Amino acid sequence: MKATEIVEARGHLIDSQLMTRILDKVIECKGQFEILRFDIGRTNQEFSTARLRIRAPDRSTLISLLEELMSLGCYVPSEQDAVVKPAARDRCVPEDFYSTTNHRTYVRVAGAWVEAEKQRMDAILVVEKGRVICCKLRDIRAGSAVVCGVEGIRVQPEFKTRDRYGFAFMASDVSTERRVEISTAKLAEMVRDVKARGARIGVVAGPVVVHTGGVPYLAGIIRRGFVDVLLSGNALAVHDIEHALYQTSLGVNLETGVTVSDGHKNHMRAINTIYHAGGIRQAVEAGILKSGIMYECVRRPVPFVLAGSIRDDGPLPETIMDLIAAQEAYAEAVEGLEMILMLGTMLHSIGVGNMIPSWVTTVCVDVNASTVTKLSDRGSAQAIGVVTDVGLFLSLLHKELAN
Repeated sequence: MKATEIVEARGHLIDSQLMTRILDKVIECKGQFEILRFDIGRTNQEFSTARLRIRAPDRSTLISLLEELMSLGCYVPSEQDAVVKPAARDRCVPEDFYSTTNHRTYVRVAGAWVEAEKQRMDAILVVEKGRVICCKLRDIRAGSAVVCGVEGIRVQPEFKTRDRYGFAFMASDVSTERRVEISTAKLAEMVRDVKARGARIGVVAGPVVVHTGGVPYLAGIIRRGFVDVLLSGNALAVHDIEHALYQTSLGVNLETGVTVSDGHKNHMRAINTIYHAGGIRQAVEAGILKSGIMYECVRRPVPFVLAGSIRDDGPLPETIMDLIAAQEAYAEAVEGLEMILMLGTMLHSIGVGNMIPSWVTTVCVDVNASTVTKLSDRGSAQAIGVVTDVGLFLSLLHKELAN
């Protein structure tokens, strides 16, 4: 016997193509739909509302379908509070736990809708003294009040609005057939606007920033106060310092493009120099490190987090080699950011994308279009893609911001 449920959705359902995606998802999950009511908003500000009857072959399939539809803004119209169950023991939650998206989420608790705090994807919703908090599974403790099922939960996806910066032509797909100068000029306008409102901007960067000659430009952007936090790995800092001390990156002189004699060990010499100084900050204060990205972070000052990996040389004293500690440091650093620039690093871009809510403006720059695509596929659908050489992009952005 087929299982049925009534669901509703409210928002810019047509402009954001949410209605199409809702109906496609029902068919994809072997369900059926019946549109009971569809009221279309008459102005740019007025929301549309829809009411649908969803059918599935059985109750289990229906629940799975409803969970998929919730990420698209559908909800079961009910005055019931969310189902809350205690965790049996540390890091163990009930089988029907609700797993979050990166969209704004509201949970009905004691008859009131409460917005979830610390919104991020792939988290567990925990009710604590009337608050609802997104928690990582590893932070669940025995007895934690875990939100389960689909009733009493509403998700509000980000909706398309009028495009103040003309980025609409970029947000729908990823393409190399766009002039990077135009994209960069619009992005510079966004950056200025964010800073003018007193909001904060983060940068996630990989070592390709150094290899492509982007050091003086990113350093200049930091020096001018457009960056509030830098997130990266050991490699960016190592090669930035190598460039500052020896004008090379991986032993190649960035001015001539020629490998220098014994240059293969320059990055190890750079690490050794920092250890002799006692750390990056001490090297700057001692006048050993006189230029570059890390130098500007220390001088500005701009906080930075370096997350280590198994392939790191050294690593530098500031690199966090404890994976969980590095994740926690990243999560703390991105909290409250309004905009993030992701420059030439698939690993760190996807990692940060998993930590931030969907309303954070995200711009991913990479010469490889698949990096931007993978970021979006893993849930960061808000990411704007700029497919170009990172060094070229930074030079253009620095020029725009310097003006």
